[in-house]
Amino acid sequence: MKCALCFVFALTAFAQTTPPKREVSPVTAPMLAKPDPADWLMWRRTLDSWGYSPLNQIDRTNVANLRLVWTRGMADGTQEGTPLVHDGVMFLPNPGDLIQALDAATGDLLWDFKRQFPEGFRQGNGNTTRTLALWGNSVIDLSADDFVYGVDLATGKMQWETRVLDYREDSGTQSGGPIVAGGKIFSTRACRFNNASPNACVITAHDAATGKELWRRRTIPRPGEPGDESWGNLPEKDRRHVGAWMTPSFDPELNLLYVGTSVTSPAPKYMLDGNDKEYLYHNSTLALNADTGEIVWYYQHVVDHWDLDHPFERLLLDTAVAPDPSEVAWMNPRIKPGERRKVLTGIPGKTGIVYTLDRATGEFLWARPTVVQNVISKIDGATGKVTVNPDALFTADGQTRRICPGANGGKDFPAGAYSPLTNTMYYGLQNACFDVTSLASRTTAYGFNTKGLITPGTENAGSLFAISAETGKTLWRYDQRAGMMSSVATGGGLLFTGDTNGRFRAFDQNNGKILWEVNLGSEVSGYPVTFSVKGKQYVAVSTGSSLVSTSINALADLKPTKVNAIYVFALP
Repeated sequence: MKCALCFVFALTAFAQTTPPKREVSPVTAPMLAKPDPADWLMWRRTLDSWGYSPLNQIDRTNVANLRLVWTRGMADGTQEGTPLVHDGVMFLPNPGDLIQALDAATGDLLWDFKRQFPEGFRQGNGNTTRTLALWGNSVIDLSADDFVYGVDLATGKMQWETRVLDYREDSGTQSGGPIVAGGKIFSTRACRFNNASPNACVITAHDAATGKELWRRRTIPRPGEPGDESWGNLPEKDRRHVGAWMTPSFDPELNLLYVGTSVTSPAPKYMLDGNDKEYLYHNSTLALNADTGEIVWYYQHVVDHWDLDHPFERLLLDTAVAPDPSEVAWMNPRIKPGERRKVLTGIPGKTGIVYTLDRATGEFLWARPTVVQNVISKIDGATGKVTVNPDALFTADGQTRRICPGANGGKDFPAGAYSPLTNTMYYGLQNACFDVTSLASRTTAYGFNTKGLITPGTENAGSLFAISAETGKTLWRYDQRAGMMSSVATGGGLLFTGDTNGRFRAFDQNNGKILWEVNLGSEVSGYPVTFSVKGKQYVAVSTGSSLVSTSINALADLKPTKVNAIYVFALP
């Protein structure tokens, strides 16, 4: 498809004067717990965040015949969206709190909803929306002005809205998007670094039918709460920025919600109350009781001095645990090799380190690095306690440290995928470092200036890893100049992955062989999905721009266009 974009804009659908009526069935708890293979009902399709679909009409033998079926332009702004699909209707989040309902087979517009903001309100960063949620007869979204709200599945008319924060006082950034489980909306957010109280750093639960708030959990302990002592003598008003800006995972059997958190502001801990404190619950995995928001257990992955957040997807698996010491640097001596465990696994943070924990108790099982990292010296296998590399720490203003990975990862918002066909995790990662200089001024978000670079020793900014969930071994790896973005795994033995230079490819899950590719011309910034309409399987992905892809392209000297659009493919 040498000229795939020559006719893209000619194909872009236009709004119809009389939108066709579509019957869309209500989304129920059983549907969300075990989605129909034809649908894609939430961010990673299932509550365990696998990013896997059992659809197998498109497979290794025929994927080379995949063709573009339709495309449509999207609204301007930072674009990292996930299209959801139910009963043949695609619900597409656009930047700027715009939701579109499209015929998933043709791209025809059924309805759209544009949120109206208060006079004088200014959206930040194009108001990125990574995902929506579906429940009953509602499409549920989080707004730039700090509301959770529902619109009608069939018409796009507003049903209800509930204020989460007052943007004039404790503003958050609602970029991740919600999930729904057990009739509850679970949502997370980033919280501001400047003039914002810790009250903005909250995870919330709302009734999915009415929007009524059920509970909220601060990610910075209140005075007197467990974890308060980890901030030392730092006044509560100066405890900032421990956000949870990606979408959680959920285990219905354990009734636990799994959420990852981000760095403090400023990041170097000598600027707070010293390098010897933990500052809970930053850069941690939190397991929350879904009914109350109570923290059942937590695990802190690293005390972070460099903006190496850990808010990304947690994969929930049942697997044998037999870490291979040839590649797994840190492991629990109590592991009985080959025993089956309920685990939380994957790469939760920008360091690129794979962690595997017992998801019921938080017990550390094993961890291993992927891309080059120099911030963690060791992890005690018996306790899971992490030792930070002392040479990477700041102790005063004006110091410069070379830190790997950089603030864009390693791992960042681009999601990996897990395939039960291979018991393998697939991750697109970046080989990038940065030189970090601590600042005397505390007016910046993180208290430092940075200059990025591709990791010394390679010219390839992007790597795609296939890692065994059982042994931790790298089964195959693909490297290239462009950065690697999000993936989806399928029952056809395929892994669809985009990159920062516009390539969208199908890899063989078993060996990493490229079986199909197309050049979309723009950064593949959205999350790919696959779905079926009337027995026909489709693959969809969106392009645009993101902080990660734009930054990596600058390091790699790549200059694709920045067109916000969605592309849908199928077999002839």
